Amino acid sequence: MCKSIFKLVSINIFFTLFFASVANAQNIKGKVISNGESLSYATVTLVGTSHGVMTDDKGEFIFDQLKEGNYTVKAELVGFKPMTKKVNVKNQQSVQMSFDLQEDATLDEIVISGTLKPVLKSEAVVPVEIYTPAFFEKNPTASLFDAVQMINGVQPQLNCNVCNTGDIHINGMEGPYTMILIDGMPIVSSLSTVYGLFGIPTSLIERVEVVKGPASSLYGTEAMGGIINVITKDPEHAAKLSVDAFSTTWLENNIDLGASYKLGKHVKGLFGGNYFKYGQRKDKNGDGFTDVTLQDRISMFNKFSLKRKEDRVASLALRYVYEDRWGGQTDWKRKEHRGGEEVYAESIFTNRFEAIGMYQLPTTENIYTQFSYIYHKQNSFYGPESYNAKQQVAFAQAYWDKNIGNHSMLLGASFKYTYYDDNTRATGIYDENGLVKNQPQETPIPGIFIQDEWKLSDQHKLLLGYRFDYDQKHKGIHSPRIGYKYTPTANQALRASFGTGFRVVNVFTEDHRALTGAREVVFAEKLDPEKSYNANLNYTIKVPSDFGVFNFDVNGFYTYFTNKIDADTDTDQTKIIYANLDGHAISRGLSLNVDVTFDIPLKLMAGATYMDVFRKEDGEREQIYHSPKWSGNFIASYNFGNGFTADLTSDWKGPMRLPRVENDYRPEYSPWTVIANVQVTKKFNNGIQIYGGVKNLFNTLPKEDTIARWWDPFGEPGNGVAPPAGRNDVIFEPNDYSYTPLQGIRGFLGVRYNIF
Repeated sequence: MCKSIFKLVSINIFFTLFFASVANAQNIKGKVISNGESLSYATVTLVGTSHGVMTDDKGEFIFDQLKEGNYTVKAELVGFKPMTKKVNVKNQQSVQMSFDLQEDATLDEIVISGTLKPVLKSEAVVPVEIYTPAFFEKNPTASLFDAVQMINGVQPQLNCNVCNTGDIHINGMEGPYTMILIDGMPIVSSLSTVYGLFGIPTSLIERVEVVKGPASSLYGTEAMGGIINVITKDPEHAAKLSVDAFSTTWLENNIDLGASYKLGKHVKGLFGGNYFKYGQRKDKNGDGFTDVTLQDRISMFNKFSLKRKEDRVASLALRYVYEDRWGGQTDWKRKEHRGGEEVYAESIFTNRFEAIGMYQLPTTENIYTQFSYIYHKQNSFYGPESYNAKQQVAFAQAYWDKNIGNHSMLLGASFKYTYYDDNTRATGIYDENGLVKNQPQETPIPGIFIQDEWKLSDQHKLLLGYRFDYDQKHKGIHSPRIGYKYTPTANQALRASFGTGFRVVNVFTEDHRALTGAREVVFAEKLDPEKSYNANLNYTIKVPSDFGVFNFDVNGFYTYFTNKIDADTDTDQTKIIYANLDGHAISRGLSLNVDVTFDIPLKLMAGATYMDVFRKEDGEREQIYHSPKWSGNFIASYNFGNGFTADLTSDWKGPMRLPRVENDYRPEYSPWTVIANVQVTKKFNNGIQIYGGVKNLFNTLPKEDTIARWWDPFGEPGNGVAPPAGRNDVIFEPNDYSYTPLQGIRGFLGVRYNIF
C-alpha cells in the first residue's frame, strides 16, 4: 500500500514539473545568413541582458527558457554590418526569426605595422594595406611568395630559372629592400629572404599587412622599400581544426593543417603545418631543363598564448622549415651528378628554425618585450660550385607605450646580433692555394628609437620618429621619419611621410647571381652602405552610391639613393661586378587601387601602378632590371547563393628590362604579360568547401629562351648538344631572364574544412 502511494506521488510530482517546464518553455529560434548563405559562429545577443549565443554550422541559434516579454535581438559578425530586431515573447510561444547580414564595405580594422602599436586603420598616420585569408583564397597557392602577386605594386620575382628562388619587390625596389615580418618581428633575414618566403602555412595567417615606403625608424635600417607583416592567428579565436589541401594537373600537391588546443586553464596553443611536394620533370619548352624546380618541403609552426591578469600579453611561437629543391637538366641524378660537371643542376637543402616571443611586463605602465631567434643552414650546389652557409640572428627589444595628453608616445631599445659563415670569400681569406683563414662575420647592432603620434585636432595628426643604430664598421646610423595625416571628412584622408633609409649590403646572401652561373664575382672597391631619402603621399576616399560603395586609394612614392649597390653584368660578359654608385638612383611612381562592393553580391578590385626606376652615372641613364613601367591587378568575385561563389583574378605587367649577356639573341625588354585565373567554390553547411578552377587561363608563357646557352652549360666543346643557328657566341647564364612563369594553363582542385 505504501509503495503504491509513493509511486503515485512520484508520478504526480514528475508530471507537475514537466508541465511547469513546458508552460515556461518560451524560446527564440532563428538563423543568420548573408546573401542566402548560412553564417556560422555569428554572435547573437539579447540586448540589455547577459544572454548570448553563437550560431552553429548551419547558422542557427536558440534562446531557451525565456520569460514572457519584449526582447531586442542583435546579430553580428566581423566583416558584416550588425542587425537588431525586436520581438515579443508570449506564454508557451516559440518565436522564429532570421537575420540577413550585409557585408560592411567600410569595416575599420586594427593595424599594427605602421606604428608598432594597435590602431584603427582609419586613424593610422601611416597607410597600411590589409589582406585577409579570404583574399588569398580567391587564388589558392602553395606559398606566400606566389600569393602576393595579387597585390598591386608588389611583385614576386624569380631570380633563377633553374632553382626558382626569388624575392619580393615593392614599388620596383628589389627584394633586399623589403622586410618580411612575422607578428611584427624581423624573422626573414638576408640569407633566407630567398628561401624563407616559402613554407609559411596559410592556415595560420590572420591577415597580412603591407606598408609601402620607408619604415626604418621603427624596424631598422633594412626596411627601405617597405614591409610585409604576416600576422598569425590568436589561438583563442582560431578554429579547432582546419584543413586545406589541393592539387594541380601538374601534380603540385599542397596541404595546410591548423589546430587550436588548450594546455590547462591558462595556456592555449595553435599548431600549423604545411607540406608541399612537386616531383615532375617537365620540360615543355624543350631546352633540356626542368621548367619548374622539384621541391619537397615541410613546415611546422606552434604558437602558445598565456592568459594573464588584466589581459597582459604573453606568447611564444616556434617554426621549423625543411626544404629539398633542385632544378636543372632533366637527366640529372642526385647521387651521381650533385656537384659534378657532367649534368648541370642546382640542388639546395635548407634547414631553418625560428622562435618568436612577446611578453608584457606586470607593471602599471604598458611595457612590452619582444625577442626572436633564427637559425638557418643551407647546403647547396650550383652546378659544380658549392655554397654552404650558416646564419644565426638574435633580436631583442623593449618599448614603452605611453599616452600623455594628445601625444601617443613610443620609446624603445633593441639589439640585433648576426652570425654568418660560409665557404666563400665573404667569410674567408684565400690565396692561390685556397683558404688561409676562416673569419665568420659577427655583427652586433644596438639601437634606440622614439616615436610621437601627436593629435593636433580631430582633423590633423603628426607623427615624428627617430631611430639610432650603431654598426661597428659604419658607426652611427640615423633614421628619422615624419608623417602627417589630414582628415577633412569621415570618408577621406590625406597622408604624407618622409624618411631616410640605410642598409649594409651582403652580396652573397642577397644576390643570387653572386652564387650561380658562369660569371666571376668582382668587387671593384670596398662597398659602402646604401643610403636613400624617401617620400610618400597617399589619398583615400570612400564614395557611397545608390548601388554600392567605391573605395579609392591613390599613392605617390619617391626614393632617391645617394648610394646603391647593383650587379653590373653589362661591362664584361664573364664577370659580375659590384661597386658603389657614382651618381644617384631613383624609384618614383604613382599607384591607384579601386574596390567596389555592390548591393548585389558582386565585388570588384582593380589596381594599376606606374613607376620609373633607374640609376644615373656619368650622365647616362639606365633602367633598373625587373621594374616594369606599368603593372596592376584585377579581381572580380560573385556570390550566386546556395554556397556557390566564383572568382576571377589576374595580374599584368608591361615591358621590363631584363639582364642579358654579350651577343645575346634575346630581346632586352619583355613583352606585355597577363596571368589570369578562375575559380569556383561550393560551401556546405557542415564546414566543408570544395574549390577548383584554372590557372594561367590565357596560357601565358615566355616567348624566348629563359636560359642562355642551355645546350652547353659547362662551356666545353662536345659537352652539350649542337647550338641553334646564330646562338653560339653567348655564355651559359641560368639567372634573371625571367618575366613570367614557365607553367602554362593548368587545372586545380581542392577542399577546405573548418571545425570551430
